[in-house]
Amino acid sequence: MTFKLGHEIKAILFDKDGTLVDFDRTWAATNRKGALIAADGDAALADVLLEACGMDPVTGKTRADSMFAAANASEIAAHMVAHGSPFEAEDLMARLDKTFVEGAESPWPICDLKALMHSLAGAGMALGIASSDGEASIRRTVEVLELSSEIGFIAGYDSGHGPKPQAGMVLAFAAHLGLEPSQVAMVGDNGHDMEMAHAAAAGAAIGVLSGTGTRQTLEPLADILIGSVADLPALIAAR
Repeated sequence: MTFKLGHEIKAILFDKDGTLVDFDRTWAATNRKGALIAADGDAALADVLLEACGMDPVTGKTRADSMFAAANASEIAAHMVAHGSPFEAEDLMARLDKTFVEGAESPWPICDLKALMHSLAGAGMALGIASSDGEASIRRTVEVLELSSEIGFIAGYDSGHGPKPQAGMVLAFAAHLGLEPSQVAMVGDNGHDMEMAHAAAAGAAIGVLSGTGTRQTLEPLADILIGSVADLPALIAAR
């Protein structure tokens, strides 16, 4: 598969939430729970914290590039403390991380991910996941979705490669495979994913419209826009 500047793509690094799993179906209830924990049981403050982090308390929809959509537990905790949570940021981060691991028990896949990964692997692609979620939560999601044999690399915000949108996760994936970053395509649903791809000089930044990002937020940053990861096999075949 060849993308910009003639780079031959040999590996695909996926974002998780909004890319492989439906963001709102997977995380709305967990984010409500996290906000109530952060509010120490105060329902009114929990709604304030939800709004501050990008989720509509009524509809459960999350805004593009908001804290819930793109940030990690450390950043979300600090933001919640700044907006009224009575906890210390480090304490709240630990509580949120635990809550997010629990939330990983009920992912809603975007499509038949097992079939998708088999198709991509059959096309010669090495596969990995890079998420702003914690590594333990990502690994649990992969186990629940029965993708452990297909996903050969996992990186979370706490895996030691730095957070999005820094280049570290892409660079670590490439190094893990013995590839150049230009041989990696990054697939994600928000601006942080596209910015990380560009920061690492990845071979392609592929935006998907299945998550919190919109055509308006992604088009200026993505090399290619597709509806969802289900469209990847056709994209590869066309290239």
